[in-house]
Amino acid sequence: MTRILLLSLMLIPIGILNAQEKDLGTETVTVVRSYRPTVSEAYKIRPVPGINDSIVARKMPIQYSIFSVPVASTFVPAKGQAATVDKTEREQLFNTYASFGLGNYTNALADFYTSLDYDRGKQLLDLGFNHFSSRGDIDETFLNTDFYNTDLDVTYARREREWDWNLGAGVSHRKYNWYGLPEDISETDIPGSIDEAQNYFMAELKGGVHLTNSFLKEGGVLIRGFWDAAGSGEQRIALNGDLELPITQETFTLGIHVDYVGGEFDNGPLTQLQSEPGITYSFLQTGIQPGVVLLRDDLKLELAAKIVLGFDTENNETDFYIYPAVNASYVLSEEMAIAYAGVEGGLVQNSYYDFSVQNPFVSPTLMVMPTDRQYEAYLGIRGQLLPELTYNLKGIYRAENFLPLFLLNPENDSRTDEKGYYYGNSFRVFYDDVKTLGLFAELELSVNRNFTLGVNATVNDYSTETGNPAWNLPNLEASLFMDYQIGSDWYFGASLFYVGEREDLASVAGAGIPPEAFPSQIRNLEGFFDANLHLGYHLNTRMTLFARASNLANNSYQRWANFRVQGLQVLAGASYKFDL
Repeated sequence: MTRILLLSLMLIPIGILNAQEKDLGTETVTVVRSYRPTVSEAYKIRPVPGINDSIVARKMPIQYSIFSVPVASTFVPAKGQAATVDKTEREQLFNTYASFGLGNYTNALADFYTSLDYDRGKQLLDLGFNHFSSRGDIDETFLNTDFYNTDLDVTYARREREWDWNLGAGVSHRKYNWYGLPEDISETDIPGSIDEAQNYFMAELKGGVHLTNSFLKEGGVLIRGFWDAAGSGEQRIALNGDLELPITQETFTLGIHVDYVGGEFDNGPLTQLQSEPGITYSFLQTGIQPGVVLLRDDLKLELAAKIVLGFDTENNETDFYIYPAVNASYVLSEEMAIAYAGVEGGLVQNSYYDFSVQNPFVSPTLMVMPTDRQYEAYLGIRGQLLPELTYNLKGIYRAENFLPLFLLNPENDSRTDEKGYYYGNSFRVFYDDVKTLGLFAELELSVNRNFTLGVNATVNDYSTETGNPAWNLPNLEASLFMDYQIGSDWYFGASLFYVGEREDLASVAGAGIPPEAFPSQIRNLEGFFDANLHLGYHLNTRMTLFARASNLANNSYQRWANFRVQGLQVLAGASYKFDL
């Protein structure tokens, strides 16, 4: 066997050499079609192959056992509690209150108000009554000085989904006396039959409407009748409406108003030696105010103009007026400073009613006519110095034609009117063209709604067309007020007013002398302070006791020439709240 193997190994190289020398020749390969490879489905290998091996040992089951040992513990975790917020007790609200008080000078105060809610607030009926009177006498006066004011108002309001409206009525009765006799008149110079009392009566209807989804935003109407005990009467009818039409980013506005006032006085002006003839007046205004409101980031600009037709129907005269109505405000710093400016004007409808409210000692012999306020330009800045401290600073320049100024009536002994107002103890209205340059400043501090302190002042400089002083207009007015809530039961407040010097004119009528040449003398009225306090204590949620003190300095100052005021006045009373 071994020999055969060796012999075979020796013969292998000889065969290889012979093969290398043999000619294999050539072959031709013809390709019938191009090669198109295909992928056949491959056999997927199982992710966990099975193992068939008898050598692999089987897993032995293992059993575990836990040896527990009790351990004593005194730790008890605390339960979590939510943080609490102190809640103030909800104030109980009532729909009605009544108040009554009495004081020296036989002063009496009565006040009542109720607001009845129907149909879950959709209907409201408000009723208010207010009365304040005094029957005390003022030292060194020869005539009666008592007065009283009584007002009664009722209003019905209804709220709908897209609009609401209200309708109200009111009546009032005010009584005053022309007790302000000149200092040179003694008690013996006064006729015993003089009637120094004057009574004013007023009745009015008023209504308004407000719409949310309409071009007509709001409208109002006022119908008022006013008369006195001297045979004077006046009627007032006023209508107004405001429309808004959004245009892209701007809002187009249109205001419409109609205002009529007319009346008569049985007696003529006291510059006449006789009371006849009387005085009649009648004025009608119709006007529109188109404008546009522009809003640009921190800038708000209102551009408008007032176009007014004024009719003097008594004298058949018509006037046409155009007034500016431009307002702008710009936020310089959020809540810290807001600059504002504007120019406005208008035809002011004066009335006997308004004059009697401003100065109740006017005579029923007035010349009533509208005031042409050509323009009032103002520039100011307001904002916050501190989170609790706000401020406002404004400068104005105003030009007015036929501005009514209160002026003492001349003494006129030749008159035979029924009322005793021609002894230099009543006021007339003097019209003058006045330009006013003024400055207004105000600061207010409010802390936690429990303490409020404010102060403001107005300084004015007047220039008149006639060269006369601006009769009875002060150059300086200032006020300070404070309110303090002491706990939940007590409240306290104080106010201080200052009115600067004023000028008036005392004159005497004479036969054959024109009014501008009457013997006269300028009266300088001193400035005055008026300090007031009020204090209250809540016995419970319904009952409150209060006390008020006025004119704490007990000054017998003159608000109007010859008319001294009451001295120190103290009034105390109680108010009670309840539900009807």
